Amino acid sequence: MSEDQQMHTIILGHGHLGSAIAAAAAARGERTSNHGRPASGRHDAATFADGDLVVDATRGDAVRANVEVALAAGVRRFVIATTGWADDRPSVERDLRDAGAAAVVSANFSVGVALFLRLAETAAGLFDGVGGFDPFLVEWHRRAKADRPSGTALELARRLSDGRRSPAPEHDLEIVSIRAGVSPGMHLVGFDAAGETVELRLTARDRSAYATGALAAADWLRGATRTAGLHPFDPVVDDLLTRPAAVAA
Repeated sequence: MSEDQQMHTIILGHGHLGSAIAAAAAARGERTSNHGRPASGRHDAATFADGDLVVDATRGDAVRANVEVALAAGVRRFVIATTGWADDRPSVERDLRDAGAAAVVSANFSVGVALFLRLAETAAGLFDGVGGFDPFLVEWHRRAKADRPSGTALELARRLSDGRRSPAPEHDLEIVSIRAGVSPGMHLVGFDAAGETVELRLTARDRSAYATGALAAADWLRGATRTAGLHPFDPVVDDLLTRPAAVAA
């Protein structure tokens, strides 16, 4: 049996993101299985039979149990695209390290968002350097999205703070969260001064960009032996940047 035949991507989550990832994986000929939340609230070992990688696109309160059961079933590669599990992060990372397993974790697996984060951090340093500009952040998601601000907005806020040359007062950054309609995601970073405003905006049209990034993370995990524990999305993006043709595809 070839290595490609041995690969089996197990996707947890029947929502918009999980379904988009399943469709993208199937479109490139990957062997996949997609599982929704079980009635018991916890998957059993059979869910992960012969799977070599798990993509979690479920809910924050399910991540820890999902990882525990998958590890016990022998899975050693994970892509965690779920938000809202920060309290469980230390336990999940410990379990991964103890099992010699690796996971790529991100609040947003869009490659465009990953580059947008870098642009925002660089811009924060430039505008802080000349003075007189106040940064602000607006994010808009569908009405049903529960977390406010979103994980992406929180990461943007962190990057803006890290990018500034001078220490920022606590709660200095104004963040506005909108929950209305069906928008899959819009993030706007602005810098406002007395005579002008500069804005950087990223708008998602659908979830295909998130699916592409999640599968790129899966490829990165399969491409080499990775250090056990949690990994950010940035190394995956760095790898893509060395292969421009892969991004275009």
